[in-house]
Amino acid sequence: MVDEEYPKTPYFVRHVPLFLDYLAVEKGLARNSLDAYRRDLFAFGRFLAGVRMDTLEVDRGTLVEYFSERRGEGASPRSIARATSALRGFFGFLAAEKILAEDPTTELDNARRWSVLPKLLSEAEVTQLLETPDPSTPRGLRDRALFELLYACGLRVSELAGLRRESLHLADGFVVVRGKGSKERLIPIADSSARWVLRHLEAVSRDPEAAALPWVFPGSKGKHVTRQTVFNALKQAALAAGLPPEAVSPHVLRHAFATHLVDHDADLRSVQLMLGHASIATTEIYTHVSRARVRRIYDRTHPRA
Repeated sequence: MVDEEYPKTPYFVRHVPLFLDYLAVEKGLARNSLDAYRRDLFAFGRFLAGVRMDTLEVDRGTLVEYFSERRGEGASPRSIARATSALRGFFGFLAAEKILAEDPTTELDNARRWSVLPKLLSEAEVTQLLETPDPSTPRGLRDRALFELLYACGLRVSELAGLRRESLHLADGFVVVRGKGSKERLIPIADSSARWVLRHLEAVSRDPEAAALPWVFPGSKGKHVTRQTVFNALKQAALAAGLPPEAVSPHVLRHAFATHLVDHDADLRSVQLMLGHASIATTEIYTHVSRARVRRIYDRTHPRA
């Protein structure tokens, strides 16, 4: 039975119960094992509900985004491995039952190869990535604005894709973002990034169909751009910039946003608020990778430095 706190979506109402029944009846799993599967599947279901996605829409990019968020929130490699196993079993079952045409976990990397945190892009590499799109073309201008917002504000890809024009307060230097749990937060935006977003919006305004939509980044059929569109744009830009495409994703830019702030001595409480982390403990992971900051503190405070 689905608890009242979970949305009445096909994922929770039909797909997960069907798979758990299969594990209990056909596989004979013990109660503790079933509970572990249920926890991991329900955690992924909450993620899907947060980005308003149906089971049938899940693809490899969705799973990469989910596990990137889990890693960024400090999930242990063991937890990631267990969740990966649960989702492999779940989507493999749905594909075998012809509920899904394809299993999106088929080409998912083994969790043992993943680090706790995504690869860190240096400031120079981020600049290289941001400057790759050709702003003289509509697509290039859109991509430049996409990348600038991701890095300047540390947005989650779902927050970026669904961003409304009314959320932009560029003249005042901030963006209002509705994140997990529909919680709003105010994030400053650099003037240089705001100018690229304004250039993009001016281009959108010249297209009557796109201009009638509320989205900062309009997509097709009256909807905003998809998360997969953002992933693909970043991968193409990474290739053009000579960066490993597997090391570049929306969450990697969010990670770079936080780490570079900490590198330049931003206090963790401010970074926590900008990222929308519920707990400061989640934000503290960025101190573990900020070698430049550690070195500066050492040089400034150690008597022999």
